[in-house]
Amino acid sequence: MVGEQSAGAGPWGAYQSSLELSFDEPRRPLRAAVTVLGTVFALAVLGVPFGLLWAVLAPDTPVVKTVEGAIYADPQPEQPIAADGWFSLLGLGFGLLVALALWFVLRRRRGPVGLLAAVLGALVAAPVAWQVGRRVGLATFDRLLATAPAGQAFTKPADLRAGGVDWLLGVLPVPHGNLLLPAFGAAIMYTLLAGWSRWPGLRPEPEPADLSWVSAGTPAPTAAPAPPAPDEAEPPRG
Repeated sequence: MVGEQSAGAGPWGAYQSSLELSFDEPRRPLRAAVTVLGTVFALAVLGVPFGLLWAVLAPDTPVVKTVEGAIYADPQPEQPIAADGWFSLLGLGFGLLVALALWFVLRRRRGPVGLLAAVLGALVAAPVAWQVGRRVGLATFDRLLATAPAGQAFTKPADLRAGGVDWLLGVLPVPHGNLLLPAFGAAIMYTLLAGWSRWPGLRPEPEPADLSWVSAGTPAPTAAPAPPAPDEAEPPRG
């Protein structure tokens, strides 16, 4: 009876029970799907400030109006290359920050669910950022392109040349080029965080504070009596 009570009592029993609840809880695919979809939507919204920041940092390209349309003012402009470079750097940083944030925000979903949410969210946020950023100043450019006389110089807003979206079967959008860098950065950072985790299950586990392998309910062995001192020995019997 004492052994049965001591096996489930005390700090060690509570620690063991918490581990069983943590690792043996039933999987809920619907809840995992909702978590992924909600994260993807939130990161898609974050693609808006990402695109606005890219539009601010990426330089506009000088163009000249001709009879046939607008041409580059410089035969070999550097601004389009700079726009691609800025988007690549910002996208990679965006993916790293996304993985780092989700590692702590979705700490109960660490693992395949967290990785899928980070990669898909970054993959959706990249085209959103591209479309938002390229439209900053695009209305002014289109108006000048339609109304400006030949020979007038103006600027064209930043756009991507090393990335874009293809349509698979005309229905499914497939990003390519530097639009994949945010998802790449998120996958790399999340994988590194998982590899550096000190918990086998990736989720935080309770620390066994002040615990020993001996149950708290098990009585300690009785110490042997100390030998008598020499001057306290019994006198010899006659």
